[in-house]
Amino acid sequence: MALDRKVAYIDLATGNIETRPIPLDVRKKYLGGRGLDAYLLYNHTEKGIDPLGPKNTLMISAGILGATLASASARTHIMAKSPLTDLLGSANMGGFFAPELAWAGFHHLVIKGKAKDPVYLWIHNGEIEIRDASNLWGKTVTETQWAIREELDDEDVKCAVCGPAGENLVRYANVMTGIKNSAGRSGMGAVMGSKNLKAVAARGTMDIKIAHPMDALNYNRRFIDQIVSAKVNQTQGTLGTPFIWGATNSWGGVRCRNFQYNQCEYADDIEPERLDEIATETMGPYHMTGCFGCQVHCRAQYKIPSGPYAGKYDEGPEYTSEGAFGGEPDCKNAVTVLTSNHLVDQWGVDNLEIGSIISWAMELFEEGILTSKDTDGLELRFGNDEALLEMIRRICFREGWLGDTLAEGGIQASEKIGKDSFEYLIQVKGMSNLHSDERATPALALGIATGSRGSDHLRSRPAIDLYHLPEEVLRKVYGNPVPYDGPLSSDHTSYVGKAWMVFWQELCYMGVDCLGICKYHTTFLGATLPNFEDWTKVLYYNTGLEMSPTDIWGIAERCYNIERLFNLREGLTRDDPRKGDTLNHRYFDEPCLRGAPDVIGATIDRKKFHKMIDEYYEHHGWDENGVPTPETLKRLGIDKEPSHLL
Repeated sequence: MALDRKVAYIDLATGNIETRPIPLDVRKKYLGGRGLDAYLLYNHTEKGIDPLGPKNTLMISAGILGATLASASARTHIMAKSPLTDLLGSANMGGFFAPELAWAGFHHLVIKGKAKDPVYLWIHNGEIEIRDASNLWGKTVTETQWAIREELDDEDVKCAVCGPAGENLVRYANVMTGIKNSAGRSGMGAVMGSKNLKAVAARGTMDIKIAHPMDALNYNRRFIDQIVSAKVNQTQGTLGTPFIWGATNSWGGVRCRNFQYNQCEYADDIEPERLDEIATETMGPYHMTGCFGCQVHCRAQYKIPSGPYAGKYDEGPEYTSEGAFGGEPDCKNAVTVLTSNHLVDQWGVDNLEIGSIISWAMELFEEGILTSKDTDGLELRFGNDEALLEMIRRICFREGWLGDTLAEGGIQASEKIGKDSFEYLIQVKGMSNLHSDERATPALALGIATGSRGSDHLRSRPAIDLYHLPEEVLRKVYGNPVPYDGPLSSDHTSYVGKAWMVFWQELCYMGVDCLGICKYHTTFLGATLPNFEDWTKVLYYNTGLEMSPTDIWGIAERCYNIERLFNLREGLTRDDPRKGDTLNHRYFDEPCLRGAPDVIGATIDRKKFHKMIDEYYEHHGWDENGVPTPETLKRLGIDKEPSHLL
């Protein structure tokens, strides 16, 4: 059964390994994946520890549906205290690692301590070994995976690895699997590097008994039909996620030149159709690929067509690479975007963070805050493709004063650079914003301001707010599984009812992350895609666990509050520009200069924004400072945490 997958506690310093079953009552409170990881983090990590020290605890997990018959049950979640933000560190990736971990007998790994020398974990059919990785240190992401497969003489081994950026403790290094599946955001690769943990390798042939196999297959067929019939997923299956960037840029909702503009002009060479053309030419008509058990196939396979990396294979680029290496630095060359995407995949670093921090440095250079002396003569200007590629390399290998400084992350870098550099940094809780511009969309602005791991589009993104859906449709979505009779608005520029939409999406995404399925399989970009009611059936047919939609809602709320408790313990306060639920002043003070009529001139209204925060806190059951009330904690059964039940 899926419910018999275990948790393993691994101490890299002592070599001690202990495995335990996950009690059913713990499952019923946290399910698995991100939710159970949050519980484990809060229970196994001391307050105030150094994120890059041996006392930080690293969780790697599969969702409760990992490797079952559920569609797209492939998500791997990774959690620790973040070396980038000093708050919650959390990252999620697709691919094939999570199912392999489940087939090998485990849903959760709790990794403590630091190995004396580089090591990797070998997990195979209920057994875990700590193996020497000295020969792997310094290798790229793909080199590492193939070297492990060769050593183990098994091409089906799946690995979660850190690349050179993680080894060099770049504070926003990724954990990677496959060619490009990235547990980006918040620096989990740096945590691996700090522990001398190069990789976790998994191979399993242990059966997972499906509770009701025929019902699971039949319902999943309906699930798949619902997913692949959605126009948004049909488009993704053709153009990949860059279609989102193309549409958003046309409207005027992306960052360009850090935060100077909200639209990247004359960008035909990096439009999704152009990238699709390159991928089709180099890989043939069947150039789209996907993760385990997924029918959407949302990313392209490509070979870089020219330049010093010509012929190199990769996958993507994603929506995020379009913005990070195209829009933000104003580099509008397809080869530059494809090459940048390849470099971050090989060296294992967050594309969003590195693209944003380089674009920030470009603005500082053009403002005279950084000089040629700081850049070692590099003309770090917007539109300089060569400078972009060079800075990616310097950061990943901490070369030069600026490369080493930017590798520390935006807040730490701003403290070293000084002057007014922090004022130009577009971040929340120390994590750089997505390349989108939310000044015309108050709901999306609230979502990034309140994200539990920092500025985020994958913690809460009510993107369907842009569709101008009738209010009765919005009520059908946002009134389930718990009733909501408050205000809602179909106007994306309105502040009315947006706090509830952000709150609802938070719990929706938490539910997905506990189950271990993809967000493209729920209410993210499509209003008709599956959510709470569908999940109860998928969960029951595959695992036998009986829950109502409101049960899953309650689990999601409980897990989100555990994350909040962790952040509060580590210093989060409401209005702190470095560790709070707020936005850079430019959102309020500088109007949008480009785009559609409903975008030009837009800013976020400070007074209305603060009112939205108040409403958002009220929906969560938090006080005016964003602290869960005793009544809320008792209602959710977490008033006595940490409980150390697992």
